[in-house]
Formats: sequence, C-alpha cells, structure tokens
Amino acid sequence: MLFAALPAQAATMSGSHAAVARGAVHVNIDELRQKSADLKSKANQLDQMGEHDAANRARDDAHAIDNQIQAYLDAENNA
Repeated sequence: MLFAALPAQAATMSGSHAAVARGAVHVNIDELRQKSADLKSKANQLDQMGEHDAANRARDDAHAIDNQIQAYLDAENNA
C-alpha cells in the first residue's frame, strides 16, 4: 500500500472520502478502516496459530493504516 504525504491545506473531506484539491487523488476512509480491521483480525488469528512474528507484522501494517487515516482526517480538519 502506497501513501503520499499531503500538506494540511491540500485535502478536503466529503462524507467518508478525502480528496486532494489540486489533483485526482481520492481516499476512501471507510475502506482503509476496513483494511485495518481485517489486518487486526488476521493478527489475532496468527497469534492463535503461534505465528507471533507474522501477527506483529500484520498489527504494524494496521497501525500504519490507522496513522494514515488520522493524518488524512487531521489534514481535513486543519484545511
């Protein structure tokens, strides 16, 4: 998953979608939240199977998505 850093004034929010005002980049926040939840669920399953390193990687990926979601929302709130 590739994310680009956005300046605070570049993002706008409409419902659950964030879009960059100067370009054609659109972000579906609900979709990102679902990906994060799926990764957290996968991490729990991996832990139960004893795959702790893989579970930690999945949690790290989910945390990165959560941080990106927050960055998009913060950018929108500060625009």
